[in-house]
Amino acid sequence: MKAKRKATSKTICLVASGILLASLTLPALSQQSSPPSQPAPPPLVGSLAGHPGWPAAKNSSDVDTVEHLLASLYDVISGPAGKPRDWDRFRSLFLPDGRLGVIRPDAPASADHPARTSDAVFLTPDMYVQRDDPYFKTHGFFERSIANRVEEFGNLVHVWSTYESRHTAEDATPFTRGINSIQIVHAQGRFWIASILWDDERSGLTLPEKYLK
Repeated sequence: MKAKRKATSKTICLVASGILLASLTLPALSQQSSPPSQPAPPPLVGSLAGHPGWPAAKNSSDVDTVEHLLASLYDVISGPAGKPRDWDRFRSLFLPDGRLGVIRPDAPASADHPARTSDAVFLTPDMYVQRDDPYFKTHGFFERSIANRVEEFGNLVHVWSTYESRHTAEDATPFTRGINSIQIVHAQGRFWIASILWDDERSGLTLPEKYLK
């Protein structure tokens, strides 16, 4: 009986030692097998996250609906001569890589200008500011939409926005009319302008009736 007790005690000690060694070894193995933490991937090129310094919307009501976004666009560029435009508000309406494009038709030579061939000029929001801010310092400019045809699919919105431009708010008739073709994106809980491409009404090119209502 004593011999059996000694053998049993020895077995219990060996089992206990094995459990203790296993408990010490498993955490070490677990630490060795865990892969090192990887740094977060950089933001995608051209994404919103890739432009952390881009101006945020100054007013949430500027960008919460398509209608408000369009109204803000026309409002921010309009004003009397010399009135400073809020260019940070203007920039904030666009995606950081947004574009503005003007279509330039053929133009015959005149006493003041040489002949011009048709072209399309694309600007970043900053290039638009650099180009037009000097003009607004000395010229009044008021633009408004008179009709908007809105089409949507998922987070993509396209607007045919018919506009009138005046030198003063009181002018009875506009000095030009045309259409802004505006692509809009819904992302991160708001609307952004991705691009605007416009063309003016002129001799031989009259606004169709469907874009006036």
